[in-house]
Amino acid sequence: MAKLIYVTNMSLDGYIEDKHGAFNLYPHNDDVFAATTDLIRAVGTFLYGRRLYETMAPWETDAALAAQSGLTADFATAWQAADKVFYSTTLAAASTAKTRLEKRFDADSVRAMKASATSDLTVGGAHLAAQAFTAGLVDECRLFVWPSIIGGGKPAMPSDVRADLELLDERRFDNGVVHLRYRVVT
Repeated sequence: MAKLIYVTNMSLDGYIEDKHGAFNLYPHNDDVFAATTDLIRAVGTFLYGRRLYETMAPWETDAALAAQSGLTADFATAWQAADKVFYSTTLAAASTAKTRLEKRFDADSVRAMKASATSDLTVGGAHLAAQAFTAGLVDECRLFVWPSIIGGGKPAMPSDVRADLELLDERRFDNGVVHLRYRVVT
């Protein structure tokens, strides 16, 4: 069975976006970007909330992103290779290939995806990840913790779920970012 992995960038105080809804809080760093690309290269399906899907779709729909460098071309190729499922009650259609729109999160459907997948799945977007945590579907967390405190906003982790975690790996980057890989203990 494939794993469902929650992947996110977050501030040291635990937020993925600030009080104003901005989540482009972190400066570009080639090493962190390359590590993120390595992580997603092994993913077969991305599960996204609407806002994250709209943020990521340009990696397929805007060729200028991939043309910026070898790193961005590599990321775009890895992102486009995976299937995508995004959840939205407001959008009517997907703007990218290999993408399915679902109107609501269905835990049984995600369980079936995990059971039939040959590659791991990721979940992105705090609200969608919270639903996956609540349903007991998240197997791992891959957290890129940035050395900043933003003082509030949208929490990276759900506030109403209890989960014990086992640290599997950590990596420190020269810019102070720490990548933490945890297994959810069941």
